[in-house]
Parts: sequence; structure tokens; C-alpha cells
Amino acid sequence: MSASQSLAAADEPVLLRQDAGGIATLTLNRPAARNALSLGLMNALQDALDTIRADDSVRVVVLRAAGPAFCAGHDLREMRANPSPEATEHLFKTCARLMTSLVRLPKPVIAQVHGIATAAGCQLVASCDLAICTEESRFATPGVQIGLFCSTPMVALSRAVPRKAAMEMLLLGEPVPAGEALRIGLVNRVVPAADLDSAVAAMAGAIAAKARRVLAVGKEAFSQQIEMSLDEAYAYTAAVMTKNMAMADAQEGIDAFLTKRQPVWEG
Repeated sequence: MSASQSLAAADEPVLLRQDAGGIATLTLNRPAARNALSLGLMNALQDALDTIRADDSVRVVVLRAAGPAFCAGHDLREMRANPSPEATEHLFKTCARLMTSLVRLPKPVIAQVHGIATAAGCQLVASCDLAICTEESRFATPGVQIGLFCSTPMVALSRAVPRKAAMEMLLLGEPVPAGEALRIGLVNRVVPAADLDSAVAAMAGAIAAKARRVLAVGKEAFSQQIEMSLDEAYAYTAAVMTKNMAMADAQEGIDAFLTKRQPVWEG
């Protein structure tokens, strides 16, 4: 399914899932709305992540989108239709849980980005572990332009890029081209649109070939240590590596390296 696929019919699900080779591909499927994060889409994505968390067959998640854009942020029409403080609070709590789930999911998540990723869509990219985008992709936190500062997208953005780069995006609200997104670390790679599927598949496949439990240990440790002081981080990661060393996959990996053969991971 390419970025240029036809717009989804109204009765199609807002999220699609396809599994192959240990990779679960989740496709945002509201192309007519540029995949704006409605409550329905956020709940569907949350349910999918909760299911994937317990699915030992999945080693990597790819998050992509149908239609001309990756994600245009929150669904402003939906928000205006129900502007009560209670509804707004529920919306942002739902979004916060979703973004936190992406970070804490014990499987690496790759964002496959084409077109625009703005506001909560940019937040979505920043919350993923890795991101590959096309040369035409654009990123923005443009809330300041409409009187709604991108405060919740700021949480993920400020943890993904340097402080001044985040502040420039937040204060100006202007689109950031793919090359600049690569320079500041919002994405890992920029590729021609024709190569996007294959580039993501290659990265996902390379990660899926690793030991599932080791990936989970490493992702959790990365998220934990980055918020710690230097001394705390070294003490914590030393304990993590000690436990990792006792795992069967570590023993198998070391033995395979020493005997010059391919490792056979558990599961």
C-alpha cells in the first residue's frame, strides 16, 4: 500500500494492521482527513499497541499512513464540535496515554513518514524510536499560528531534538523540511519517495532479526537512563547488563560470535 493509494471509503476501519516476518505494520487510515488524530483513531491505535505488547510474534512495529499525508495533528473539527473542558481534557489524556505507550512499548517503533506531520502528527513521529521520511516530507508544530500553542507535542519534540531547535519549531510554527528534520535528529533517514517502503522494510527487517527479549531490555533501559544523572545512569545500566548477561539469548549470542555461526534466538 503506497502513499499515493486512493482515499479510504467511509466504512473502512480508521486503522489497518498487517503482520509479516515479525513486523506489525499499522496504517493510519483517515486519508480524507489527512489522518488527523480523532478519538476513534487514537483509541484504535491504543488498542493495537496494547495487543502488540502481549504478542510475542511481533518484534518491530512500523507506523505509516494512507493518502497524501502522514498525520495533520488532532482533528480540529471534532474538537470544535465538542469544546467542553471535560471533552478537551479527555482528548489530551487519551493522546498522552497513546504517546507514552509508544515510548514504553517493549518493541521498537519506526515511523514511516510521507507528506506532512504536523502538531500531534509531529508528536507521533517524535514519540517513535526511529523515523524514515521522504525528501518531500514536512514537519511542524504550528499551533502558535492559530492561538493554540503545541504544548503536548512539545513534550515529545523536546525529548527528540535539541532545545533550541524545539523552541524554534514551537515559537515560529513554520514547516521544517526533511533535510532540516534530519539535521536536528527528528528523523533518522531521508529517502526518495520511491524508496520509502524498501528503506523502512530493510530497517525493520534488520531489527526483527535480533533477539526479542534483548530489544525489549534495551528499549526500556534507554528510556529510563536518559532521564537520570550520569552516575545514576551508569549504576542502572550496569544492573541491566548484569541481568541481560544472564539471559539465554546473551549466552547464545556470545557463543555464536565466538564460534563464528549465526545465533538462534529464543522464540
